[in-house]
Amino acid sequence: QVQLVESGGGLVQTGGSLSLSCAASGRTFGSSIMAWFRQAPGKERDFVAAIHWSSGLRYYADTVKGRFTTSRDIAKNTGYLKMNILKPEDTAVYYCAAANYYSRASSMYNSWGQGTQVTVSS
Repeated sequence: QVQLVESGGGLVQTGGSLSLSCAASGRTFGSSIMAWFRQAPGKERDFVAAIHWSSGLRYYADTVKGRFTTSRDIAKNTGYLKMNILKPEDTAVYYCAAANYYSRASSMYNSWGQGTQVTVSS
């Protein structure tokens, strides 16, 4: 099983940018999926973005499309989420996750990072 460690996040004003990183260890990703989810207080964990590790194919939730970009550095076994034009509704704990197949359902992911807080002030 892969271990995921997130970094980044913090406090930013509306319209600002933040970047998150997710370093994987334990095994290389190969043909796996690295995804990003977020969870606001009192709400469910929602899909944000995902990247197919070997092909680089990307997937985005409609709420972040055009503002967020996910990428990966295969040599570093690290994934990234660059968030631009942030809005107060983007405030949440952000998690990276790994799975063998692409899905927008959090239940399909068997490895998770510890989560990092992103707060967007209005």
